This record gives sequence, C-alpha cells and structure tokens, in this order.
Amino acid sequence: MPHKTLAIVTGHTRGLGAALTDTLLSRDADVLAISRQRNVGLAARYPGRLHEVELDLADLPALGAWLADGALGRFLAGAERALLINNAGMLAPVGPLADQDAGAVARAVSVNVAAPLMLAAAFAAASAHAADRRVLHVSSGAARNAYPGWSIYCATKAALDHHARAVALDDNGGLRICSVAPGVVDTDMQAEIRGTELGRFPLRERFDALKREGHLATPEQSAGKLVDYLLSDAFGGVPTADVRKLG
Repeated sequence: MPHKTLAIVTGHTRGLGAALTDTLLSRDADVLAISRQRNVGLAARYPGRLHEVELDLADLPALGAWLADGALGRFLAGAERALLINNAGMLAPVGPLADQDAGAVARAVSVNVAAPLMLAAAFAAASAHAADRRVLHVSSGAARNAYPGWSIYCATKAALDHHARAVALDDNGGLRICSVAPGVVDTDMQAEIRGTELGRFPLRERFDALKREGHLATPEQSAGKLVDYLLSDAFGGVPTADVRKLG
C-alpha cells in the first residue's frame, strides 16, 4: 500500500463496516469513519489513526453542513491514495407497498442513496490532488434481483449500481468507482431478516437456511475480499461487481 493511504468509511461501528475499517487500519491506512456512534474498541487499538465523526447519515442537512465545512478536504490533504467506502445502509421498511411508512421510506433513501452520493461528489472534489482515488459502494444482490417485501432496499441498492455505471462514463480525472455486492454476510442485518414476519418477507426461509447450514460469510472474510479488490489493479475496470465472482 502506498505511503499515506487515507480512507473514509461509513457505518463503522459493527458488522461489515467495523471489519472494513479494521482491515484498512491493519494495512496502514488512516481512516475517517462516519457513523451515529463511535467504535471504542477500534479507537483503542489504533490510537491516532482512526478519526471518528458522529453523524446520522439520515440527517441530510447535517451531512451537507459537515461537508460544506471542508472536513473531507482537511482529512485528505497530502493523500497519495484516497479511498471512499460507502458501507452504511439499512433494510427497513420491509413489507408490501401499502404497509410502508413514509418516514421510514425517506430515512432509507437518505441513508442508502442520498448520503453516499453526496459523499462521493464531495470526495471527488476533495481528493483531486491524489494520484490514486477510488470509490466503493457496498451494494447487494438485492440491487440486481428483486425480492418480495424489499422494494425499498432493492431500489436503493440498484441506485448505487446505476450511479457507478453513470459516473464511470464521465471524465473523472482518473477516479475509479465500482458498486460491489459483498455476498451474504453474517451481520445484524441478516439477523433482522431472519426476524421478519413471513407475511412481510415471504423468502425468509431461504435466509434461515443460509444461517442454519453455515453458508454465511463472516464480516472479516467479506471485508478482506472487498479491500483486496478495492486495492487491486482490476478495481474500476467494471462499474459493478460481486465478490463471489471475483477471480
């Protein structure tokens, strides 16, 4: 990894986000992590190298104000390699259309779409000096396959995929982007899926079986594959990818 690799990660307090942050820190990257809470364990293990911002990514005015203050530019100053991983996301609301609360829909679209797109635009501007700039959206198989009860989650993850496809067509000064599905990972979101009523998510048994039969990847396994791909020469060659299909 080149000297002075600086990475930004959202949703770093648990699950895949915590594992991604840990993996990057273990590979000598400094990380600016954005979440509603701090990760006390990681901060203790990497003193001075994990920089945390407590921010609710559903609060778009607060995110806009933070970005306007120039925090990304200050953090990325002097970076030779600059990385952005848009990991934070939420599953709810789950269920048929008529059962979806308007406020829950707005929160999901804010966290899953508006915030990562705002961060990507700000990152592209703030990292213009860096020789190597990369944006990774954490996508999902739900972006590419429709599931009953998941219309909001499917639509928001598909938005990240299409954002990467369109950005890849622009002249971005060497910036690389890819929306990557991490596979089925044993996280709190998977527990949330298994706890959903069958009437709201008819395919729940499929996910129950994945857990029961030991087919879920650990967050650490998936994080290692994502970071390996992010740092590889192949990253950005295609705008969407799936870690399960990478060679």
